[in-house]
Amino acid sequence: MIIRTGRLTLLPLEAAHAQEMATVLGDPELHRYVGGAPLTEPELRTRYARLAAGSPDPAVTWWNWVVRLDGAGRLVGTVQATVSGGVAEVAWVIGTPWQRRGIAAEAAAGPVGWLRTQAAVHAVIAHVHPDHTASAAVARASGLTPTDQRHDGEVRWEHPERQ
Repeated sequence: MIIRTGRLTLLPLEAAHAQEMATVLGDPELHRYVGGAPLTEPELRTRYARLAAGSPDPAVTWWNWVVRLDGAGRLVGTVQATVSGGVAEVAWVIGTPWQRRGIAAEAAAGPVGWLRTQAAVHAVIAHVHPDHTASAAVARASGLTPTDQRHDGEVRWEHPERQ
């Protein structure tokens, strides 16, 4: 499933994207709120191959995209959605050089809008670190609102359920 927005094309993730994405995601600062460290190209290739193969659980669907900035003709980040039990949990990451340009909000809004049209999805959620104001702004721009619920210390954001 390819998703297009005003400036972006979200392409299904493939192992071949690992080479370019290792550079895009190579800034350790991207892990400030989520932990861990940047993966090497071989590690990304292995991870991307596993993700592209799909969830081993037939009750769970994985949607993973790389974000291409069309005007620049290059990859700048990723967006993902995990759908289980009618709930789609979304997440996004945009490389440091492309932040503060509205790219994350545009990239996240594409799948959120598409997921809201899917009969199997009745709710869209995200989990955002309470101190990550930029990610909270992306969630808000995607139509999600914060709740009082926490998961591993992160705030649960959700799109209103369909009636």
